[in-house]
Amino acid sequence: MTDNEIIEEAIRLVDEGVSVTLPVNGNSMLPFIIGGKESVILQKPELPKVGDVVLAWADGYRYVVHRIIRINGDRVTLMGDGNLAGTEHCTLNDIKAIATHVVDAKERTHYLYNRWRKSAAKIWFRLRPMRRYLLAIYRRL
Repeated sequence: MTDNEIIEEAIRLVDEGVSVTLPVNGNSMLPFIIGGKESVILQKPELPKVGDVVLAWADGYRYVVHRIIRINGDRVTLMGDGNLAGTEHCTLNDIKAIATHVVDAKERTHYLYNRWRKSAAKIWFRLRPMRRYLLAIYRRL
């Protein structure tokens, strides 16, 4: 199976009301989700809001697990926490699932929207001009 086929099957299950655990790859969600080591638990999205981490069909050609940074009507702007610049765009209908938890390498589950994680994500977003340096330090640790 290709990655897209696996993701589409996960989406089908989420649409049926099943929670799905999906491994993530890449560094685009550092430091909050570590690709290759952690997974996200996906559930059916209700009304997505700014700050939510979602699985979305972005820019009409790929699936991403990124954070919503803006909603303007039906248009949604996404950005990975580990990205220095650049955003993706989709519509509300392109949001296929919301990530509710992160499962770490020790199989411990962490809720993505507790007070600490929400505050940290807001602060991290404001630190965009400094992310390059902070991520370089993070990767060396």
